[in-house]
Amino acid sequence: MRITVLGERGSGDRRVSITPEAVETLVEEGHQVIVESGAGDGIGAADGAYQSAGAQT
Repeated sequence: MRITVLGERGSGDRRVSITPEAVETLVEEGHQVIVESGAGDGIGAADGAYQSAGAQT
């Protein structure tokens, strides 16, 4: 399954719906995860953390 994660816009809420740790689990289960660049900035998760977990950005 392909899972796409987008960053929050406009509401002032900077959370993201998935952590790099959760991405790693999904990738290990065979899913393809795509995370919008900068989506994790609000929780201190850089694009590199998502990429290291196996996501595409």
